[in-house]
Amino acid sequence: MDERLKKQLDFCLEIDKEKNIFRQTSLSGHGRKENDAEHAWHMSIMAYLLKEYANEAVDIARVMIMCLIHDIVEIDAGDTYAYDEESLQTQKEREDAAKQRIYSLLPEEQRDEMIALFDEFEAYETSEANLRMRWTIFSHYC
Repeated sequence: MDERLKKQLDFCLEIDKEKNIFRQTSLSGHGRKENDAEHAWHMSIMAYLLKEYANEAVDIARVMIMCLIHDIVEIDAGDTYAYDEESLQTQKEREDAAKQRIYSLLPEEQRDEMIALFDEFEAYETSEANLRMRWTIFSHYC
């Protein structure tokens, strides 16, 4: 098998683990906890459907990919609950290590692209990152 394809498939298998990271929020009408993959999917669809409400022009594909990749690091770092003060102290360190390990499964240019998108979101300095953050907050109420 081609080395590039093998790396991409290895990454795809690795991120399947995101389905086993359960959040504090329950699915509406179902009583069970939402997993990270469901959360990412839901935010991506919301971002696309609600793009007309953005305060400025955005690259919606960029917003959607940020929605899809933002919690992949929780495969290693775990889901840090917003009110867990102890875990919040080490969240960045744990997520940075996870980001390097998981995205390094990809071919170099895709690794660099995913890390840049993750870092862009974390910095909240672009229109896309700010819109992604608004949908993250809003999705917690859906």
